[in-house]
Amino acid sequence: MSSNLSSADSTQVDSAQDNAKQVKETVEFAAANPDVDQPFADLGLKADEYEQIKEILGRRPTSAELAMYSVMWSEHCSYKSSKVHLSKFGDKVTEDMKKHLLVGIGENAGVVDIGDGWAVTFKVESHNSPSFVEPHQGAATGVGGIVRDIISMGARPVAVMDQLRFGRIDHPDTARVLHGVVAGISNYGNSLGLPNIGGETVFDPSYQGNPLVNALAVGVMRHEDIRLANASGKGNKVVLFGARTGGDGIGGASILASESFDDTKPSKRPAVQVGDPFAEKVLIECCLELFHAGVVEGIQDLGAAGISCATSELASNGDGGMHIALDDVLLRDETLTPEEILMSESQERMMAVVRPDRLEEFLAIVGKWEVETSVLGEVTDTGRLIIEWRGDVIVDVPPRSVAHDGPVYNRPMNEPSWTAEVAANTVEAAGLAKPASDDELRSTVLQLAGSPNLASKSWITSQYDKYVQGNTAQAFPDDAGVIRVDEESGLGVAIATDANGRYTFLDPARGAQLALAEAYRNVTTSGAIPRAVTDCLNFGSPEDPAIMWQFAQAVEGLAEACQDLGIPVTGGNVSLYNQTGGVAIHPTPVVGVLGVFDDVTRATPSGWQEPGQTIYLLGTTEAELDGSAWADVTADHLGGVPPQYKPAAEKEIGEILINCSRDGMIDAAHDLSEGGLSQALVESCLRYGTGARIWLDEVCERDGVDVFTALFSESTARAIVAVPRSEEVRFKDMCTARRFPFVRIGMTDSGDPDPSLDIVDHFSIGLDELRETHEGTLPNQFGGSVAAVTETAV
Repeated sequence: MSSNLSSADSTQVDSAQDNAKQVKETVEFAAANPDVDQPFADLGLKADEYEQIKEILGRRPTSAELAMYSVMWSEHCSYKSSKVHLSKFGDKVTEDMKKHLLVGIGENAGVVDIGDGWAVTFKVESHNSPSFVEPHQGAATGVGGIVRDIISMGARPVAVMDQLRFGRIDHPDTARVLHGVVAGISNYGNSLGLPNIGGETVFDPSYQGNPLVNALAVGVMRHEDIRLANASGKGNKVVLFGARTGGDGIGGASILASESFDDTKPSKRPAVQVGDPFAEKVLIECCLELFHAGVVEGIQDLGAAGISCATSELASNGDGGMHIALDDVLLRDETLTPEEILMSESQERMMAVVRPDRLEEFLAIVGKWEVETSVLGEVTDTGRLIIEWRGDVIVDVPPRSVAHDGPVYNRPMNEPSWTAEVAANTVEAAGLAKPASDDELRSTVLQLAGSPNLASKSWITSQYDKYVQGNTAQAFPDDAGVIRVDEESGLGVAIATDANGRYTFLDPARGAQLALAEAYRNVTTSGAIPRAVTDCLNFGSPEDPAIMWQFAQAVEGLAEACQDLGIPVTGGNVSLYNQTGGVAIHPTPVVGVLGVFDDVTRATPSGWQEPGQTIYLLGTTEAELDGSAWADVTADHLGGVPPQYKPAAEKEIGEILINCSRDGMIDAAHDLSEGGLSQALVESCLRYGTGARIWLDEVCERDGVDVFTALFSESTARAIVAVPRSEEVRFKDMCTARRFPFVRIGMTDSGDPDPSLDIVDHFSIGLDELRETHEGTLPNQFGGSVAAVTETAV
């Protein structure tokens, strides 16, 4: 552990090491003292929840039942504080939005029809708290867990992405967390042979004690290969296969994500799970062969809550009964108690339901892959989940009460008193100094290009393999990651994820809508047709009415935006209690959008390559600088209201970009978001080393803005495109016919040997200087050049 930890952080991490022992002592105490009050609170249960368990069972729970309910009724597993709000996603789904949806919310991951009999499953989840305690294993097992969700749907995983938030870039503890997280992601993903095709990395003080590590995975299958998590068919066998069960991660994410980190009370942070990517790679291939052979009736991965989750959810989703002999679980540690076996979150494990007449075939396949397997029991029609240990029944519960019918809270929520004051604190009201000369404009462009959140992330992404498997058509730094699904036709998908915690802090509903709009725009910029959404909603404590107000507002806003844009939420994750000592993170709803290509070879890159092409700006620019990168980087200011959310304009510009890509009218496209036109121009020039000459007079005159606003405003529903001269007439005719605003703003360099970004009549920046500024920030802060990092990773 790094010696750079603050004393508070050190206390939290040290106490985390004792948690597994605490859990063990708690359950053993309850078993040995049946007449003494059970210490349910030490397992994370509230007094009324404990009473509810006794009412369900008609008696006092056994220690094993108490352990099972404690993990399954945790915030992370039960969504008890968020269920009442998440229902809005279903309420706002129209029949038209469902037409491509094969599996929706409620399963391990959503499944989307992409045509020609192909389907894609994708999902994003959090592994935030474990990644603060032990960054490498926390991040690694986050990747492993989301990949197993994809496997459990019957799909072959084909790509991963990551969405990362860290504290201040120069804080002593940020380096510890960032190095560990990036190494964990690269070690696990690269070892699995999965390309990492995109994501985000954001630095902000609000995440200092609560970094966010969200991971997304995408998988591919034929329609007939879809598998669901249920245990049906009396007499069918329940089989646990994969890695042995150990003491790592007891209570794991289920408890980690259910309590704030606060030095005033005992830590609820248990030992973090330990992953083995090579075991998971074998498990992937084993599962796919089992699916192909048709020997699996139902399947569930073992993630948060381990066997407690797998048995109760499979039984609850099926015929409602299951009988398990816990003695038959293969263990790495023979001293584990039954309660610990039920709660363990050891990685690389799956549970399958197999017909008796196919069991021998099942065992032959797992034996071929040398995957350890144990038959734990069978499906029953009793409506009870019964678990035995050494001849004694230690669990006898209705499985729905564990997996689905836990407590549901409609928690108090109130708009914070400070929102009006923050909204009034606009950049104008604060009197932020704007660049007063061309030299200051030039300096501001460079300042933003080299700022931590806008600087190149190649120091990080070079540690990930983005081309393994050979199906990556696009990856970072392009606007969306693109994967080919079918080699013969070129059918494929694009995925982009986005979130802006600063916008969501200012206005939770609009911030969530803008996150969706940006991800939607990134997908259409690549040329793909948006089809589905996944989300990971990261917020503070639900016990704080202000936080619950933020959460409810964000969900309502996101649900409305999905309806506006015609794409449904297929699944995702809620991560609450992201706060330390009463200080919460910025509300951070990460939104991922999946789009479909008929042919990925037509995907549009985000930088220009050819000289002499015309650059057009699509959309209109307004004086929208509140919450902007400019306000943050130059003045450390956060106030006012975020940019407008324009669903009609987003759909219109999306259709233009898709049609232009499909018909070959544009050779490059880049959306405008953080940093505005300035940052989009920087990234488009640096992508392939092609400069540009830009004229802003017409933009300023048409939209009534000055040069500063034209460069740094973050107005939405905008993009820049590079159009070959041969396609200009067609391009302009299409925009005119759709009555969508567009303006010619420049040309790509005509083969200049010393390329530059030239804002005509104002300033010029050579690409060498621009690249040094843009790419130097992370290596300068964390050590080593991008090339050195790449060589080490390889």
